[in-house]
Amino acid sequence: MFLEKDRNGNQRQGWVEVICGSMFSGKTEELIRRLNRARIAKQKVEVFKPAMETRYDEEDVVSHDDNKSPSIPVQNASQILFYAEDFEVVGIDEAQFFGNELVSVCNELAERGKRVIVSGLDMDFQGKPFGPIPQLLSIAEYVTKVHAICIRCGSLANYSHRTVASDQLVMLGEKDLYEPLCRSCFFQALKD
Repeated sequence: MFLEKDRNGNQRQGWVEVICGSMFSGKTEELIRRLNRARIAKQKVEVFKPAMETRYDEEDVVSHDDNKSPSIPVQNASQILFYAEDFEVVGIDEAQFFGNELVSVCNELAERGKRVIVSGLDMDFQGKPFGPIPQLLSIAEYVTKVHAICIRCGSLANYSHRTVASDQLVMLGEKDLYEPLCRSCFFQALKD
């Protein structure tokens, strides 16, 4: 393992940041905001997303508010190590779609002195922990949980309720398939 140096020749300290929450909570928006601030600071930034995530764009990371950041779509988390070599800040969107291998990738990047910013759903449509996010939350130095607004009662929402019948874990969709709900409305919806 090698450790990168900052502009002054000092060993750069790396860390992991996780932005999590339900659908429509602003996770990608917050990721893009942090990446843009790093670019303003003249840091070398690269963003990655799962190649399967093509809802808004084949390559760019795009928020629900249509803010964009160029990215590199990858088939698996280990590819990020290859592409991220020359960057100081590494963004990863839709992290829930990567396997648990993403945890070791993020750890390795941080150990190399990189700032790693990960964004993803912390729960699936059933309200269960989703993919590598729970493990990433435990190793991260910084965790931000963002919330949507429950479309049924107006409270803070942290559940992504699927509005169509399907047991398939991964089902790419938008407001046509999902709605943000608070705890109370989510568990009521499961009963209905």
